[in-house]
Amino acid sequence: MPHLSRRRILAAASAAIAAPYVIPASALGADGRPAPSNRITMGCIGLGGRGTVDMGAFLSRDDVQIVALCDVDAGSDRYEDNWVRGLAPAVESVAKRYGGKKPDGYSDFRQLLDRKDIDTVCVGTPDHWHAGITVMAAASGKDIYCEKPMSLTVADGRAMADAVQRYGRVFQCGSQRRSSPQCRHVCELVRNGRIGKLQTVRVGLPGQYWLRKNAKSTFDPEPVPEGFNYDLWLGPAPEAPYTYNRCHWNFRWNLDYSGGNVTDWGAHMVDMAHWGMGTERTGPIEVEGKGTYPPRSRVWNAAENFEFTCTYASGVKMIVKSGGPTRFEGTDGWLDLEGRSDRPELAQETIGPGEIHLYDSRDHHGNFIDCVKSRRITAAPAEVAHRSITPSHLGNIAMQVGRKLRWDPAAERFIDDDAANRMLSRAYRGTWKV
Repeated sequence: MPHLSRRRILAAASAAIAAPYVIPASALGADGRPAPSNRITMGCIGLGGRGTVDMGAFLSRDDVQIVALCDVDAGSDRYEDNWVRGLAPAVESVAKRYGGKKPDGYSDFRQLLDRKDIDTVCVGTPDHWHAGITVMAAASGKDIYCEKPMSLTVADGRAMADAVQRYGRVFQCGSQRRSSPQCRHVCELVRNGRIGKLQTVRVGLPGQYWLRKNAKSTFDPEPVPEGFNYDLWLGPAPEAPYTYNRCHWNFRWNLDYSGGNVTDWGAHMVDMAHWGMGTERTGPIEVEGKGTYPPRSRVWNAAENFEFTCTYASGVKMIVKSGGPTRFEGTDGWLDLEGRSDRPELAQETIGPGEIHLYDSRDHHGNFIDCVKSRRITAAPAEVAHRSITPSHLGNIAMQVGRKLRWDPAAERFIDDDAANRMLSRAYRGTWKV
């Protein structure tokens, strides 16, 4: 009721006879916060680990109003280290922030996307759902913050980037190091030739599986827990019996839903390698590698340890392996992502006004909201995020087929290898599609 004054609204409230209520000053903009009608409205989809963290970041902002939440888990302790997460705890967190006013809750994200009063969505689901939700959100006119890794496959990432472009949406991938002053400065030093001509980038990722203490020792099928919509959790992924170790935190170790640490952490560190190399909108021309895998009968089947090498048109080689730091090596020395170097003073050098300056963001979630308002490009836009996760997908494919592969980064296809090209996408279950 924007035409009513605050005094008239409060007078009407005090005159109420049954179930009187008080409208907080914050709801009217009297405390300096934007009035609800002037805030960016948001719906959060996926409220487990990162989804809950992202929700909290947006919830702390005065210019954002979270109006709807969605999760296929009604609320449980099935998350990492027995944290109680899912829909109900998230609803309570939002209600506490807004003085008791609860957001609407859904199990099916399509109901949330159908709402015309939602400006933005935050996608914190497992990786296999990122593409479908992002494409549908873009088509429904919503801007999108999507957790990393951006996609499950190269084809999914391309569909996401194309949809964001087609519908003119603002997109931010949750690659938070794009908003790290430390990482930006290191990449600027490399881009400006402070270590000479770049020759090799070594990307160190965690190896093995990061299991939480509530992981089970059995992979046997179990009854689907009450309050968990397992069929919708699977969504486009292949039909499979429910077992605790397949879902929640542990989805990361199954190739139907993720790519192991190759993609989970590759989304961070390969992204930084691309930033320092200046290859954010292209990719390698060749990839080869080897990985160690558990028995195929296991639910967890992603590479436990790995090493693959991507060669770029410039001749630079990016070596991605389990273990070690991420560092840039050039003809005049080396510099790692933490600022360590064979020349200790290097990390303290400043970037001059006539040199290359990279995108300056200090707050990843805030950058997204600022860009929603201004319609400017974000720190981690869709095309860049797609190109950054592609080498991880290619590495997984090369390790599985066990041979060197040639890649055309413009066509986004392997050269003369039909079998490898078939692995660039996955068949979707039932009627799900992108």
